Amino acid sequence: MGRFHPHANSQPHANSQPHQNGQPHDHPHKDGHARPPGSVGDHSGYRTGAERVEVLERILGENERVARANRAAFDAAGVTVVNLMSAPGAGKTTLLAETLRRLAPHRRIGVIEGDIETSLDADRLDGFGASIALVNTGNGFGGECHLDAPMIASALPRLPLAELDLIIIENVGNLVCPAEFAVGEDRRAMVFAVTEGEEKPLKYPVMFRSADLVLVNKTDLLPHLDFDTEAFRRNLDAVNPGVDVLAVSARTGEGVNAWCDWLADPLGAPGAAPARR
Repeated sequence: MGRFHPHANSQPHANSQPHQNGQPHDHPHKDGHARPPGSVGDHSGYRTGAERVEVLERILGENERVARANRAAFDAAGVTVVNLMSAPGAGKTTLLAETLRRLAPHRRIGVIEGDIETSLDADRLDGFGASIALVNTGNGFGGECHLDAPMIASALPRLPLAELDLIIIENVGNLVCPAEFAVGEDRRAMVFAVTEGEEKPLKYPVMFRSADLVLVNKTDLLPHLDFDTEAFRRNLDAVNPGVDVLAVSARTGEGVNAWCDWLADPLGAPGAAPARR
C-alpha cells in the first residue's frame, strides 16, 4: 500500500507513482522540498487508493485537532514542550537521564515516556526530580511505533502541568512514524547516533527534515568507527539546510551543557529558531 506522511499543510502525500512505461516519477515533494541526492529509486511498488487517502486524512485531521488542544493546554500552563525522537538505541534515554541530572535542580521538568512495552526507560529516569508519565503503545496494531496527539493528551492528567516549566516527550524509537504526527510540541529534537551511518538523512528524510535540532550522539565512539562526519553534514544539509546540530556524548558529557541551554531557552539556542505553534 505504501506509506503516507503529512506535510506542513497536514495533507498526506503518496510518493512517486509510475509513468505508463513503468518508470517512477522523480519530482519535488509538494511542500517544495526537492528529493535529496541519492534518493531516486524504484517507487513502482507504491500503490494506494482513494479510500486509503480518505481514511488517512481523517486520522491526521483528528490528530491535528487534538494537537491544537494539547498546544492550548501547554500555553495556558506556560510550559515549553520538546518532542525528542530517534531510532531505537540512539541513546535518547541515556542522554535524557544526564539532562535531568543537570537541569532538574533548576527547572521544573516533566517527562512523557513513550515505549511499546515495559516501564524500563521510565524507571531509569525515576529519581532525577522530574515528573514522569509513561505511555505504552502496545495496545495498537502490533504496538504503535510512535506517540500521537491523543496519546499525549491521555498523559497530561498524570502530570502537574501548571507546576512545570518544561516537558520533554521521549518518543518511541523509530526513524519514520514519530515525525509524521504533531503532538502540540514547541520544538522537535532528534538524537542521531554515529553508529547509524552517515547516509541516514537521505534514507529517512522526513525525520531529519522535521527536526529543529539534530543531536549527533555517541561521539566518543568516533575514533573506533569509519563514520564520515563531513558526508553526514552534507547529507543532512541536503534534506534540512541550516538545521542546528550539536555533537554530544551522554557518556562523557560532551555537548550536554549546550543541549541543556537549548532546552532552557524558550526560543531554542543555538539558532534561536521560532517555536512551533
